[in-house]
Amino acid sequence: MAGMQRHGFIAGGTWCLDRNRKIDVWPREDSVGIAWGLEERGGGPACNLAIDIKRLDPSIPVETIGLVGDDAAGRKLIAEADRAGIERRQMHVSREAPTHATEAFISQASGQRTHISDLGVSSLLSPDHFDFSATTARFMHLGLPGIHPTMDGRWKDDVNGWVTVLKAARQAGLRTNLELCTVTPERLRGLILPCLPFLDTLIVNDSEIGALAQIPTLANGRTDIEACVAAATGILRQGAMQLVTVHFPEGAITVPRDGQAVYVGSVTVPAEVIVGPNGAGDAFAAGFLYGLHENWPLEDSLWLGHAAAACSLRTAGTTDGVARWRDCLETAAQWGRRGPPERAIGKNKSI
Repeated sequence: MAGMQRHGFIAGGTWCLDRNRKIDVWPREDSVGIAWGLEERGGGPACNLAIDIKRLDPSIPVETIGLVGDDAAGRKLIAEADRAGIERRQMHVSREAPTHATEAFISQASGQRTHISDLGVSSLLSPDHFDFSATTARFMHLGLPGIHPTMDGRWKDDVNGWVTVLKAARQAGLRTNLELCTVTPERLRGLILPCLPFLDTLIVNDSEIGALAQIPTLANGRTDIEACVAAATGILRQGAMQLVTVHFPEGAITVPRDGQAVYVGSVTVPAEVIVGPNGAGDAFAAGFLYGLHENWPLEDSLWLGHAAAACSLRTAGTTDGVARWRDCLETAAQWGRRGPPERAIGKNKSI
């Protein structure tokens, strides 16, 4: 495939069935919470980013690699991929375990989400399921380390299967990005730091970058943007990435390998349109990566990431609220943009 013109995306890793519910308040142990409004949708980064990209631009080719069970839930996910127009020749089906299923609760009291997962076939996903020999994609988005026991463990000579897959993707000529999962900081560092030499980009939230760099990035519930820049700069030095992007409720920053940090404020989403945050991070990554794929300036790519994330907040499902990229930008323009941070972002030196 050397010398070929690459175009489009391949999204690999977690495919799960999300059972989204609203709940009045997340209960303490040995008490009761009231849930309602069940909606079943696809979830996981291989599902969410693939569908989000197709929703942003139906003309762009998108492939996926994942593993589902030979059951009703697996068939629902396959049908969802087909409806979205995703190439799924590597969406494998296993009879060894059920499809990964997640109970996703959105608290109406706090606006926070809580996920409880039965991993099912996600425990069996391995580097053997990934084949990049025939793909013509330009970008590969991969996740989620921490909830795939086989991938999380050693694989042949590599510290984990994620390293094996990222190596293979880069050898095939793909640009690589990795999505993280909320696990303990120690476990996150153990899984992710070995992957950094094989990544082209890293898109994370404020908590994740702080955990990776062992730098506090949250103070009194607020994001410390200067700390995020410092953490992103430190992580950039440890890997091969051309940039590290950190998103948080007020905005996002990108720290490029050459140049200064770029900050773009987020969308001021009206409170009355917000249904839930499920999939907002995936939508941000989809918008930002789409901008990079189309060679947009960093500022414009960050703003599309915010616009896609803002639109995703309108629904309980992880992808239902995302629209075509022009429509996302129009909606975001109507709602408005947050201003610059209270404190200026320090100028980072070239790495």
